[in-house]
Amino acid sequence: MAGPLQGIRIIELAGIGPGPFAGMMLADHGAEVIRVDRPGARIDARDPLLRGRRVIGVDLKSADGRALVLDLVKSADALFEGFRPGVTERLGLGPADCHAVNPALVYGRMTGWGQFGPYANAAGHDINYIALAGALHAYGRAGDKPTPPINMVGDFGGGGMMLAFGMVAALLHAKATGQGQVIDCAMTDGAAALMAMIWGFRANGIWKDERGVNLLDTGAHMYDTYECSDGKFISIGSLEPQFYALLLEKTGLKDDADFAQQMNAANWPALKGRLTALFKMKSRVEWCEIMEMTDVCFAPVLSMSEAPHHPHNVARQTFVEADGVMQPAPAPRYSATVTDSPRMTKSLETDAILADLGYDDARVAALKAAGTVR
Repeated sequence: MAGPLQGIRIIELAGIGPGPFAGMMLADHGAEVIRVDRPGARIDARDPLLRGRRVIGVDLKSADGRALVLDLVKSADALFEGFRPGVTERLGLGPADCHAVNPALVYGRMTGWGQFGPYANAAGHDINYIALAGALHAYGRAGDKPTPPINMVGDFGGGGMMLAFGMVAALLHAKATGQGQVIDCAMTDGAAALMAMIWGFRANGIWKDERGVNLLDTGAHMYDTYECSDGKFISIGSLEPQFYALLLEKTGLKDDADFAQQMNAANWPALKGRLTALFKMKSRVEWCEIMEMTDVCFAPVLSMSEAPHHPHNVARQTFVEADGVMQPAPAPRYSATVTDSPRMTKSLETDAILADLGYDDARVAALKAAGTVR
């Protein structure tokens, strides 16, 4: 794959969710990512999270499998894993084992709770990590219970994306100093970091520790979604005074005294009720004709089946079809190191990867016979 990380080799010890997302990000931007999976693993050729990889099936619990992975580590710039704390140490593939054969290796560790702390060895999922981080409490409408924003905040924003960033930062350090290091990437830490602006609002007294009553959490009438007459939805984000003035103009409310005090939170529920009724008077298409591509701060709320076909997304090629699978294109974009279109991972490449390591046919045959590789 082309991209700014071309020439970087990364070993991925197969996991689920945030780990594969980090691997996708690194592969999308040019790194050679070799995914070490179980010998009997099935590859889902439709899964964008697995795109851009070479995959080898290895039994990590065998001595020969461990030795094989360490051979891969010798020529790698980085490795990452998503097991519970201590698992790779028990396999003989922990940071100390890997740094013994490659001191400059960047070793990424992806967990929900982190490598230490009271929760470190407990099971969990995205919903639990963002709950403990103080993020989940903020998601939901007034008077309602916390609503998980699917698994964007913990698994992918606070997890996979944070790990990919950490890997690149540590790779830059290793290239400059020759010194490898370990990255402790916890989804609780990452989800907390994503809330930095809200913590700033809270410190300044402009954010209440209560759902659905604040400026950005559906409390305000000018920052919310609204249903149209056809049952579809639009989004409004008219925060700045000039954008709010345009919203009032486009909705025929510019001379309405009730809407003049934009930031009077006491009026927000009543004003939201009026906008709810108003937006239901026209279809989403009609509101698009009135507001789209203006400074109202407006966009239709598109479903996954609709988004790839919107003219803006088509113009930017925000979505691409690879091997018959519609999916998001690599992001962000670069002016010089242009990334390739995604390549779906379809099958194991065990023989080719072992040949790259210098394993001869007899050794490969012996590993296969022993069940160490497939």
